[in-house]
Amino acid sequence: MAQSLGNKLDTGDRFPDLDLPLVSGDTQRISALAAGQWSVVLLYRGDW
Repeated sequence: MAQSLGNKLDTGDRFPDLDLPLVSGDTQRISALAAGQWSVVLLYRGDW
């Protein structure tokens, strides 16, 4: 049985509005950074 991977994005889908906290205390919306261009989002979960 296949596991659900949550909300999978397809080609052409808009990236979800995710606000990430910055070290400075501000936040950055990922979708604003990637608007209108090809982008890659890499999530590093730390040292295993």
